[in-house]
Amino acid sequence: MSDAAGARIGVITFPGTLDDRDAARAVRLAGAEAVSLWHGDEDLHAVDAVIVPGGFSYGDYLRAGAISRFAPVMRSVIDAAHGGLPVLGICNGFQILTESHLLPGSMVKNDHLHFICREQQLVVENNSTAWTNQYASGEVITVPLKNQDGQFVADQRTLDELEATGRVVFRYAGENPNGSRNAIAGISNERGNVVGLMPHPEHAVEPGFGPAAAGGVRAGTDGLRFFTSVLSSLVSA
Repeated sequence: MSDAAGARIGVITFPGTLDDRDAARAVRLAGAEAVSLWHGDEDLHAVDAVIVPGGFSYGDYLRAGAISRFAPVMRSVIDAAHGGLPVLGICNGFQILTESHLLPGSMVKNDHLHFICREQQLVVENNSTAWTNQYASGEVITVPLKNQDGQFVADQRTLDELEATGRVVFRYAGENPNGSRNAIAGISNERGNVVGLMPHPEHAVEPGFGPAAAGGVRAGTDGLRFFTSVLSSLVSA
């Protein structure tokens, strides 16, 4: 793509999705067109990237994201992701991506067994993915965190591989809020086009309305660069 202004970013809605409108707004603020994608429709409508947003799809029955993985739209997303389409999974979207095996590991109940909602600092560990190239490596950003199934777990071999290959994209700064292994907040696939994280960048895209930045200034825009990053990756593709 030669012009980011023409980018079309799909945002999926499942039964129980809560944050699709917020994700669509973030896409528009970044300068792209937000395209609504329905869980029961296999057609991705020629989008240039896909966001699997947060919420409680299908009520989190069985496991969070376990039923959504079989939605018709996910068959298309899985195929497209293997072909290089940028895909971002946020919170429940991250859970869906692990259930779909686009990302390794699994999400289980927080170790304290309580829902958590707070402003969360993250360390950017990998700024070379399709969704993080506008950040600096080692940068600390602040975005909201809200989940009850936010503990990332994986066997030791998988954790070692993620660490060795630079696929840990975000790590919790300070206190580990949910017991995630290695304080992992977000990971990518090997190609770097698929990223999943538990915190919510789409809630930190407008000055004055998001959480305080790491320096104490209430800028509220630390999450916006997720969405400008994917536009940059599309232009350079």
